[in-house]
Amino acid sequence: MKKSNTLISPELNVGDNVFAYSETEISEIVKQRRSRLKTASTGTSQAKAVGDYDIKDVKGWTLREPVSKRAYTVIKIQTGSGLIGFGECAPLSPAEFEEAKRIIIGTPVTSFEVMAPKLMHVPTARAALNIAMLDVSGKIANAPIFQYLGGPTRAKARAFAPLTGNNDQELISSMHRLKALGFLAFGVPVPDTLWRNQGQAFVLATRKRLDALRAAGGEGIDFVLNGDNSLTPGDAQMICEAIENFHVFFFDEPCIPVSIGAIKKLSDENVTPIGLGKKITEERQILDLIRDDAVDIIRPSIGLNGISQIKRMAVVAETYYIAVGPENNGGPIGTAACLHLAASIPNFFILNIPYSEAEEDRRMRSEIVMEPVETIKEGYVALLTNPGLGINVNEKNLDKYMEVSL
Repeated sequence: MKKSNTLISPELNVGDNVFAYSETEISEIVKQRRSRLKTASTGTSQAKAVGDYDIKDVKGWTLREPVSKRAYTVIKIQTGSGLIGFGECAPLSPAEFEEAKRIIIGTPVTSFEVMAPKLMHVPTARAALNIAMLDVSGKIANAPIFQYLGGPTRAKARAFAPLTGNNDQELISSMHRLKALGFLAFGVPVPDTLWRNQGQAFVLATRKRLDALRAAGGEGIDFVLNGDNSLTPGDAQMICEAIENFHVFFFDEPCIPVSIGAIKKLSDENVTPIGLGKKITEERQILDLIRDDAVDIIRPSIGLNGISQIKRMAVVAETYYIAVGPENNGGPIGTAACLHLAASIPNFFILNIPYSEAEEDRRMRSEIVMEPVETIKEGYVALLTNPGLGINVNEKNLDKYMEVSL
């Protein structure tokens, strides 16, 4: 049947004969459908004007925890539409912040990959801006970052916490406190190194420390031995041999990887997995370690790289069956970013959460982010499923704990 020439809400239905419509009616139907598609593509009820999602303002705070003295910089970006996003990185100098701000102002918030090369000379600021831009992008898409990036690859992320203390008994006490909070994996520092080439006494002290912790911790717990780049390759080799039957998760940063040959020898001659890479900021920096089978777990820092850069490293590592255990030595925003990273890559292994023993530090972390980001249950952290980072940052408390305003 011929349709009326007066259309209030024209609609072309499946099965209709297109020739039953006049050219004017078809033109109107096409126009309305295009309008609906344009609206849907923005993720909002109305299409946004060009420039609404450009970055209009950037603000920063450098914070320092009162007891641990752990420091990190929080960056806030705001778009023309009023949407805001937060990121975190290692401490920034005012000059680095101003340079990054100069580059990023006016940039579309969804164009990080285009902007990343322009920020290569300020990689730490690049890390925080990446997290903040993904935070806003996730909010635009009404999805958590991990979903925006193609995840989730898992429903929760395994975590470990570093033990604190000056001797074995203090480390055991620290482990009991952390275990009561839900942790089942712990970072263990090697005994203090007084000189190069420590010798047999140092090796025995390390083994004794691990044995004491396992005896006190009971079944179902695991350990990461942290060398903190303090050992010579020779000392690291003796430690690896001594702890092979102990089956630590991995030996983290046993020595500075200045010699690929020394690290490769360490990896080849021992079954203990080796973790390296807390200072790397580019994919090429890990390729030599990976190609020579010198590393089992790469440990890039979220505070130096952000999410996207570590994802690129993870792609390289996955090709060689290498796991990723991101280093996190910052605040709760950094932890949130690590959780989204963990859920968006297939070769994630474990992340460290810098849980502080001091009540003042814990209070500060809980006041920065309103959600319980760092809650552990049976050794795992749940994913954050709200849009963007999935957290609400209390800006007033950033001002409260600010050491330097950027």
